Formats: sequence, structure tokens, C-alpha cells
Amino acid sequence: MEIHRWWLELELPAKQWFRENNGAAEVPGPVAEAVAAAGGNLSDGTLTLREWDFIVTQSEFVD
Repeated sequence: MEIHRWWLELELPAKQWFRENNGAAEVPGPVAEAVAAAGGNLSDGTLTLREWDFIVTQSEFVD
């Protein structure tokens, strides 16, 4: 499932972890479990570059 569909369902602590660890090579177990529970999946233990970019975009403040 595309990130824009499961991101809204992801638990807040997992979202915060992604924001604080942008581009991490490996996602810890509890965060990976939260992604799966929201309907997402990881590629080789982390997100794709496109998914990381999505998170950065979603985290930016609008002026």
C-alpha cells in the first residue's frame, strides 16, 4: 500500500520516530510493527527514498 494511504493510520509515536530518524537504514521492531498495523510495509527493513521524501513533505510547516 502506498504511504499516503497508511501514514494517516500510523500511531503518533511511530510518526515521530520517522521524523526524528529521517533516512534511517533500519526501522526498529516496534515502529515496523506499527507500520504493518497501519497497512504499510517496509522494503529491506526501511522505507524507500520516495517514502522518506513523503514524510519530510508532510512534516513541513505551511507559511
